[in-house]
Amino acid sequence: MKTSSAIFGILLALVSARLAAAQPDIVLADFEGYTYGDWKTTGSAFGDSPAHGALPHQMAVDGFIGKGLVNSFNGGDQSTGTLTSPEFRIERKFIAFLIGGGGWEGRTCLNLVIDGKTVRTATGPNTKPGGSERLAPAGWDVSELAGKTARLVIVDSATGGWGHINVDQIVQTDSAPPIAAKLVADASRDIEVTRHWLNFPVKTGGNKRVITVSVNGQPVRKFDMELADAQPDWWAPLDVSAWAGQKLTVSADKLPEKSTALETLRQTDEWIGAENLYREPLRPQLQFSPRRGWTNDPNGLAYYRGEYHLFFQHNPYGWNWGNMHWGHATSPDLVHWQEHGDVLYPDDMGPMFSGSAVVDWKNTSGLGQDGQPPLVLIYTAAGNPTVQCLASSTDGRTFTKFAGNPVIKEITRGNRDPKVFWYEPGKQWVLTLYVGLPNPSGELDAKGKPVPLHTIHFFTSPNLKDWTLRSQTPGLYECPDFFELPVDGNASNQKWVLTAASSEYFVGSFDGQKFTPETPKLPGHRGRGFYAAQTYSDVPDGRRIQIGWGQAPSPGMPFNQLQTLPCELQLHQTPEGPRLRRVPIKELESLRGKSWKLQGLHLSAGVANPLADVRGELLEVHADFQPAADSEVTFKVRGVDIQYSAAKQEITVNGLRAPAPLQDGHQRITIFADRTLFTLFASDGLTYVPFPVIPKPAELGAEVQVNGGPTTFQELDAYDLKSIWDTPR
Repeated sequence: MKTSSAIFGILLALVSARLAAAQPDIVLADFEGYTYGDWKTTGSAFGDSPAHGALPHQMAVDGFIGKGLVNSFNGGDQSTGTLTSPEFRIERKFIAFLIGGGGWEGRTCLNLVIDGKTVRTATGPNTKPGGSERLAPAGWDVSELAGKTARLVIVDSATGGWGHINVDQIVQTDSAPPIAAKLVADASRDIEVTRHWLNFPVKTGGNKRVITVSVNGQPVRKFDMELADAQPDWWAPLDVSAWAGQKLTVSADKLPEKSTALETLRQTDEWIGAENLYREPLRPQLQFSPRRGWTNDPNGLAYYRGEYHLFFQHNPYGWNWGNMHWGHATSPDLVHWQEHGDVLYPDDMGPMFSGSAVVDWKNTSGLGQDGQPPLVLIYTAAGNPTVQCLASSTDGRTFTKFAGNPVIKEITRGNRDPKVFWYEPGKQWVLTLYVGLPNPSGELDAKGKPVPLHTIHFFTSPNLKDWTLRSQTPGLYECPDFFELPVDGNASNQKWVLTAASSEYFVGSFDGQKFTPETPKLPGHRGRGFYAAQTYSDVPDGRRIQIGWGQAPSPGMPFNQLQTLPCELQLHQTPEGPRLRRVPIKELESLRGKSWKLQGLHLSAGVANPLADVRGELLEVHADFQPAADSEVTFKVRGVDIQYSAAKQEITVNGLRAPAPLQDGHQRITIFADRTLFTLFASDGLTYVPFPVIPKPAELGAEVQVNGGPTTFQELDAYDLKSIWDTPR
């Protein structure tokens, strides 16, 4: 009997232990609601509701779960406050959470408070410029506090750099949370420069580190990167040839205690992976992309010393946005590109945001040398304050930042993206600048945050250095561009076009100081993945040529995003008024290889595919046809459907609808198929539809079919295209 009781007691204890071990997690807060619920705020840092990612003027925030998180960047790093939970009972061994932001002990922190005393605390990882807004798992062992009543207090009492805290998904659990290894501050390695390149291992999605490269104790490069502690996804090359024979010190702000990341840095004469350059599976073959890293806005498009210059927003050390440099490439024909090194590096004024470039033919700036007019870059230094600056070159390769920077001081934190051109009637430079102003309407967005008044400010200058504000135009958001075009080529009927990042635009007049819109705001592109386009200055034949940021990812590659096909912009008079047309530049015809040409073709339902012989990975398809009133014409290019409805005067591209009116009874369509972005021109360029898509490798053909009434094709051409990388670079 005694033995049976003992056995029963043991079994009961085992069952109780098993049940205790199986206790579910208790979610204390996931911040998915529209408010903080029973949590209480003080100050202004936390706002009155959870954030949904990054707040205005904040780097991208990731690593949180769901849609909401605590983000005390409300109002910037100067704001302060607290966020306090209701009381709860500690019922599990651990409290786990996600945390990021500032690493200031006692000032940007999550505290566990019992009886008015802080018994556990945690901070974000960042205390130095750079870093990442990514939240990472962390937690506390609270087993010794079981049964006690506690509160959580999220504190932001810091101002200045990294004066904010990000927190999400606070859970009581019996599973030990992943605790990061102990971090060592300012880990470093000395390297004597013996080769051209120093290669850094990158783990996309890893923890960001602030890397500083110093020579003789002076920093010469500083950047963020997801430095790999194990097998890298790719290698980011840094050109160190300027310091040949000297000793570099490479340091990281924080590394895990036993990290070997710095020891894996490799010097090479050719950077790692160069043997496969431009042959990677998802490398765009018709459109420019950087050798390594991320690109977004095109910057500083100018023709100078016999070359087309393309500068671009560039993160050379990461697959995602951030860490902004100005990359640089040149081309003899806007088709075949040679990438050079970055020309603008982040500095004490901040990362290098977007801008423009001009040739100062009259050397009004005094930045030219020996009779050579300078190529002048005008850019935003996006620090605190955010200001506008100059850099210049007389050889088109080496650029020097102007010692008198900034040339325009901060108006608001939301001022950026200067576009400059020479206005001959006034013998002056004109600069357009996006400025987000306080909105007198008091309008709030879906998150309850103030919506700024989007404006484009107009400045003038005699010398690119001294600027006077002349006027402002509301209604457009960031990356402005401003230029004059003849209507239908008529030089005596010129109109000005003001456009911005979305490609929406106004047409109107300009007197040298003020732009007067003569149209409502008009839609630009009709597709997806096209943003922040800019046009070239100083093109020899006077064409207005535009390139945009193609938001087309290349997953798994050591590069990301692209610059779109160059288009010529024209103004065409329509019954509704003058409208922009985009047409592919004539230089793209140099890529044409094998061709299939059909003329005078009459197609009706059920007719065999006239493009059955077409095969190619890179294709151009052009059609000029007259549809019947009820015709539906469907093209399939590498498996992607493009359908035209004559009745609706509408084109559907991979499910995306866009208006496409007939022009004198004709529909003229051109389709370019690349590896990650297709581009369609319709209605003689009035309809422009870029769209990201990665076609299946086996889909290499083209088709056309007609439903409804018959359709007459004056032209139906297809071309197998050559790669832009097929020439020496």
